[in-house]
Amino acid sequence: MNVIRNDLQTWKRFVREGVLDEARIQKRVAASWHRCKQADVNPYLEKGPNVLPAENLERQAEKHALFLAASMPYAEKIKQAMQEMEMMVLLIDADGVVHSVDGHLRTINEAKRINFLKGARWTETAVGTNAIGTALYTKEPVVIHSSEHYSLASHQWSCSAAPIRYEDGRLAGVIDISCPAACAQPFMLGIAASIAYSAERELALKTKMKELEMINQFAGLAQSHDPIVLCNEHSRIIGASRPVQNFIGEQLSELEEQGFHIKQAVQEENGCTCFYLSKNEKKPAFVFKGAAGKSRSSRSMLRQLELVAQTDATVCLTGETGTGKEVAARAIHDNSSRKNGPFVAVNCGAIPEKLIESELFGYTEGAFTGAKRKGHKGALLKADKGTLFLDEIGEITHAMQVALLRVLQERKVTPVGGTKEIPVDIRIITATHADLTQLVKNKKLREDLFYRLHVCPIHLPPLRERTDDIPGLFYQFKKNSNWAGELPQEFLDILKSREWPGNIRELFNVFERLSVMFPDGRLSSRPLSSLLEASGLAPAQQSSDSGKAPTSAIREHIQKNIIINALESAKGNVTLAAKMAGIPRSTFYKRLKRFKLSAGQC
Repeated sequence: MNVIRNDLQTWKRFVREGVLDEARIQKRVAASWHRCKQADVNPYLEKGPNVLPAENLERQAEKHALFLAASMPYAEKIKQAMQEMEMMVLLIDADGVVHSVDGHLRTINEAKRINFLKGARWTETAVGTNAIGTALYTKEPVVIHSSEHYSLASHQWSCSAAPIRYEDGRLAGVIDISCPAACAQPFMLGIAASIAYSAERELALKTKMKELEMINQFAGLAQSHDPIVLCNEHSRIIGASRPVQNFIGEQLSELEEQGFHIKQAVQEENGCTCFYLSKNEKKPAFVFKGAAGKSRSSRSMLRQLELVAQTDATVCLTGETGTGKEVAARAIHDNSSRKNGPFVAVNCGAIPEKLIESELFGYTEGAFTGAKRKGHKGALLKADKGTLFLDEIGEITHAMQVALLRVLQERKVTPVGGTKEIPVDIRIITATHADLTQLVKNKKLREDLFYRLHVCPIHLPPLRERTDDIPGLFYQFKKNSNWAGELPQEFLDILKSREWPGNIRELFNVFERLSVMFPDGRLSSRPLSSLLEASGLAPAQQSSDSGKAPTSAIREHIQKNIIINALESAKGNVTLAAKMAGIPRSTFYKRLKRFKLSAGQC
């Protein structure tokens, strides 16, 4: 083979002395040898020690029936080629048990001498480094040749194995091509990998067909008013009754996190399980006035918000601009024991440096020139018995950091110009788009204040990491604005492909523009180019991978549609139509003239 391999002396020195010259061996093989030595695998094994009895192998085959049904036909296809090249092809399940051996008869008989046969368990812990066991461990295609094998039994062999996975990434099994080392060919791994790819596609199809059968059997239960879910053998939810359809994630454990618990589990003949659930109604539902979203990252964020809301701990919300930090802070407050108290929000980055102290601490009468006659109650006192939300906390000065630290330690406030300390009972929630740890390193934030604020950090994911939530965000916008808009799939695909530097705020601006331009909400009947132009996402404004700008003819077409749509929405009122289109009235009239349109025509 055209690959640098270790010689027998490298193996001998390692098994005898534990010394390994890693320049003479593949990194993956070296790592496997170290694992084998740590697991006390016998390097002098002359045959595989574990072979399942026939009845146990039959049960093992039933357990992995789907994998075998999907993979066996592809192994059969290369049986003739294996015979001609004096090789053999094997199928091994995720537990490392061999289920199928086909190919050249003499090669198969030679393999039987070392128990390399049906029923054998060919894992690293059983026989040391080998293509099958190492592929099972690394979940990657691998070639193990000659004395790269850890145990002596396999030193006369060359093996190439590729893992076969389910669609969700779980390991289903391995396909292996083996032959005497003298007959090895460099294309063996390519064949194994190609078969693995085909088998994975077939496995995905068979898995879907099996789940469809399960769902069809579940159809009657799905109409039930009781909370019931149907799970496959890996506890992944594939069906749910109406009461839980809005709650389901991917795993049964996620429903348990949302307050459901299992009353009864019924094992079905097809391998799936029906779980009859109940919900603890004593626990009030978590109130979140933003768009919650169903993506994994959104559910994780909501779970964290729900947990901290039950405590009085200081929370630090981090996330990019527009990710909804104030909405999250309000959700913590609204679901806490302080929900009947005030929620006071202060944007530390928007208040001039000279005013921040009086804004937070307030001031007494006559504290400075221009002070109000009766003084001013600051945000800290306004938030008494409630929650104080300090947005962009990284923007406050060092002097204010010291003053805020004292409040956090003593829970007392002294207004500017005053001498009396006033006790306050507040919960602090802070937010920032900056990296607070970096601000501490750069001496822009006091370390002692950091540890006071960074008690329960919660990260709000950017929109580009939760694009599956866009339909839900669209629904939330429609509900809040009382707009009956549609979301065409083609337009949704474009929304999902964007980076969204302004996050949810930027997305809602797009929806706002669409609601203004198309108040009837009928977006599906509009050309995509018209939607892009009206929403501000026209091709000319998108990042262009191809580098091609839209032609002037397309621009003309888009501009004409915008004029027509605006006039239709404004019922011929040119002034209103120009405003809705975001175009100066003079420009609007020029385009009417250029496109030979009139207000009456539209």
